[in-house]
Amino acid sequence: MSRRFSRLLIVSVSSAHAAVFIAYQRPDWDTQWTDQNGYMHLGQVLAETGRFTRYPDYPHFVPEALRTPGYPAFLAALDVAFGQSHLVIALAQAVLFAIICLLVCAMGRAVTSERTALSAGLLTALYPPLPYFGALALTELFTTFLVTASMALWLRALRRGSVGSFTISGLALASVALTRPAFLYLPLFLLVAGVLATREDRPRRRRGGLVMLAAFVAALLPWLAYNAVYFRTLTFTPAGGVGRVLFEGTWQAELPGRIEAELTAIADATSDRTALDDKVRALASRSQMAAEPMLRYVHQWQDIRRIWTEPQDPWERTLARIAADHEYLRVGLENVRRDPWRHLWRRAIRGTLILWVAEIPVRYSDINRLSPLAIRAIWLLQVALMVLAAWGSVVLARNGARSEAFAIAALVVYVTAVHTLLYAEARYALPAKPLIVLLATIAVADLSERYRLRSESAWHMATR
Repeated sequence: MSRRFSRLLIVSVSSAHAAVFIAYQRPDWDTQWTDQNGYMHLGQVLAETGRFTRYPDYPHFVPEALRTPGYPAFLAALDVAFGQSHLVIALAQAVLFAIICLLVCAMGRAVTSERTALSAGLLTALYPPLPYFGALALTELFTTFLVTASMALWLRALRRGSVGSFTISGLALASVALTRPAFLYLPLFLLVAGVLATREDRPRRRRGGLVMLAAFVAALLPWLAYNAVYFRTLTFTPAGGVGRVLFEGTWQAELPGRIEAELTAIADATSDRTALDDKVRALASRSQMAAEPMLRYVHQWQDIRRIWTEPQDPWERTLARIAADHEYLRVGLENVRRDPWRHLWRRAIRGTLILWVAEIPVRYSDINRLSPLAIRAIWLLQVALMVLAAWGSVVLARNGARSEAFAIAALVVYVTAVHTLLYAEARYALPAKPLIVLLATIAVADLSERYRLRSESAWHMATR
């Protein structure tokens, strides 16, 4: 099979899969995933005014304090070219999805057979969470594209060793951080992994890694300057620090997901504290759980949310969001101090499982209708995927592709370290999943080859 036909096959499968999820997700576009509205608004304002703000009509410029500019800039480019449309966003991300699959195939071709590389590309095209999020105006698919491209560029830089290739990889990694701040320190992990992967080439890799870091920092300087000028502080996300994720993480370790979601909905809809407490106690009784932690959660949630919802002036509200993140941090640390060892244990176990094996690519409005058996079956498939990926990394290292094995391992370790300790959602691991699929495919190919060789050996023994 020619490479051209292989690419055409991968693009055809990924495009068809993306089309299915666009049709499937469309009923939820205007009713679920409210973060979409914020991103689309920032993109539209950026396209129309050239300013990164939520308040284009306010007499004075009010800078954005919560989001970084990477994804809104992508949406703004689409807005300028085609006009604002959720369908346009979904179709553009379908194109990015196809490129992700082609990149996986190309990276696979560098370390394994053409057949296995093609299989990896096709399996990535058939991996449901990717087109699931591709149909939404959220950062997940766009970040996955940037991470996959950055990993491909970094591995190419390690092979070539040129200053230009290391510079380009640094710029690509900066685009990831500007889209998803959680990846801000990924370059350091990749640099360490690249140096450890080999003994002979370490000095050159150290120098190349420093070039990559220099390009990475240089690309981030304008955004850091933006925050320094407008917020008088050296920060990457003034209102989007670790405060809220730490706070949410403490409750993720304490309450079941569905219970927490129901409590949040009750707290959002019930402003009267007496009525709120009555509803929470009724829920505790129905679910046969203690009411005290539930009450503590809704009280904390309401108190902190009021910090930024009560101010009406846009500038005051922006500053209030920063203050709210600081309050989230204070309350989150207070929650942790109640039982730190229990918290860390639950974060390490539950957080890791949620992050890597709990994705459910079912429309948000339908997800609560799934039976526990169906949910566990979906989880079990993802457990199998991760186990195979672990074996695939061993196969890569044994076959001499240590740079690739170490780089992917660094990505997985980094994502786990960042999100397990703070707050985990399965979608946060999505940017690493194309490479997880590649490793799993390599593992299946290796196991199949071992089985074939054993079968041939057994047949030869039997026919002697």
